[in-house]
Amino acid sequence: MTQTTVKITGFHAHIYFDPATRDVAARVREGLGARFNVQLGRWHDKPIGPHPKAMYQVAFLPEEFAKVVPWLMLNREGLDILVHPETGDDVKDHMENSLWLGEKLELNIDFLQRIGKT
Repeated sequence: MTQTTVKITGFHAHIYFDPATRDVAARVREGLGARFNVQLGRWHDKPIGPHPKAMYQVAFLPEEFAKVVPWLMLNREGLDILVHPETGDDVKDHMENSLWLGEKLELNIDFLQRIGKT
């Protein structure tokens, strides 16, 4: 069954880390910032929103996807990364339309559903 393509306005990569891998996450962040046209989000040293671990977000436009994601595949240094589109449907974007590099972590779907209703 074919579905209508929804417009993707951008992508987010959520780079997860813990205290032992924060330096690794910093190296990955520096590499992203130096090589690509991306917007680096703030460090969150504790779980926030639907995210079960500390993380930072990297936002990028659709035309950057083919450069950013392959680089992350080869340079994530063992970190778990969620990549998802921005279509306007946060639940679907995080849960159904996403891809994972490394371990797939369990997101707080209740949080996404609550913010989607406001």
